[in-house]
Amino acid sequence: MSDSILIRGARLAGGHPADMVIEGGVIAEVGTGLSRAGATVIDAQGLITLPGLVDLHTHLREPGYEASETILTGSRAAAAGGYTTVFAMPNTSPVADTAGVVEQELALGEAAGYVHVQPIGAVTVGQKGERLAELGAMASSRARVRVFSDDGFCVFDPLIMRRALEYVKAFDGAVAQHAQDPRLTEGAQMNEGTVSAELGLGGWPAVAEESIIARDVLLAEHVGSRLHVCHLSTAGSVEIIRWAKKRGVNVTAEVTPHHLLLTEELVRGYDARYKVNPPLRRDEDVQAVRAGLADGTIDIVATDHAPHPAEAKSCEWPAAANGMVGLESALRVVQQAMVDTGLLDWDDVARVMSSTPARIGRLADAGTPLEVGAPASLTLYDPAPVRTFALDDLRGRSVNSPYLGRTLPGEVRHTLFRGRVTVADGVVAPEVHA
Repeated sequence: MSDSILIRGARLAGGHPADMVIEGGVIAEVGTGLSRAGATVIDAQGLITLPGLVDLHTHLREPGYEASETILTGSRAAAAGGYTTVFAMPNTSPVADTAGVVEQELALGEAAGYVHVQPIGAVTVGQKGERLAELGAMASSRARVRVFSDDGFCVFDPLIMRRALEYVKAFDGAVAQHAQDPRLTEGAQMNEGTVSAELGLGGWPAVAEESIIARDVLLAEHVGSRLHVCHLSTAGSVEIIRWAKKRGVNVTAEVTPHHLLLTEELVRGYDARYKVNPPLRRDEDVQAVRAGLADGTIDIVATDHAPHPAEAKSCEWPAAANGMVGLESALRVVQQAMVDTGLLDWDDVARVMSSTPARIGRLADAGTPLEVGAPASLTLYDPAPVRTFALDDLRGRSVNSPYLGRTLPGEVRHTLFRGRVTVADGVVAPEVHA
């Protein structure tokens, strides 16, 4: 393949078509009627060009849980979904709570070559919530960690949370909170409400999320530090974030694709593909988080891609693991829930799925506008097809997708990461060379 790539006729997020020449891993020229001798040509007529997607919330499972996913397989799934950067959550084994582990994850991502894998460090040692992890060492390591989370567990102790916010402020870090009061969710199996009562399943009340968010925005205001709220899922949470932003609190929030589209009614079939934490909520909550994303209260979409082996989902509901894979389907779900409904346009999609998550994670070379001199990390997306999401759409090691058999719009046609083609004509490259 030539070192030069010529993309012809792609529609930039703002709506106008343009050609693009890529050389040396960066965008060398943008305009109309461009040509380049010997360049590999990509015909992008009818496709939308987006900055490479950035996921602030991915579980890659390595080290320790390679039966579910590895950094290599997760990177391929990410590329298939149009991603060029993923932030890897620290609930691995060993936990990513030291400079050594986060540097190992960074190196594995570099070796895979499909996306930039940016480690997220644990807030507490072993994610046990008892004492702070090596936050400064991880921040100053080669991985340059700027986001810290005990995701999967809530940083429940308010003093630990305060100290973490104070510590990360020194290097412009952020604490990403899994907002779940553990006492209010003991034995919880799904959203608490009418459906849980009918099914006889333990309820996960909305207030268990909302009370932690309320506490933490006040702590962040008191400390003057950055707080990020993971996988926000309730109407009440949207209102708390809206209130906090009006007060000037430095808080950002994410919503997952599944909380934008799916509701608790799906639990009636006891299909454990729909078991997730936080749980699928009411339709009223879905409408509220959509509105919150549309008006900017919620800053970004993050997948919470959570792969599990078949045996962890092919069992009775109470014994099943929480989590869904979501990297390959995220852009298609956002199109269905937000673009096709008129709530977002493609410029907005670039903002909530690329530039803003990169900014929150403090990555200067991700999510950048597609202009001359910028890294050539981009996605060419066709919004026109409408087809059933199937096993063939999944490129990771696990297949616990809630969308299998569901009709979704759109298709990622090409993904480029720093000028390297990771997906061509919908097919993930078998390997990627620097």
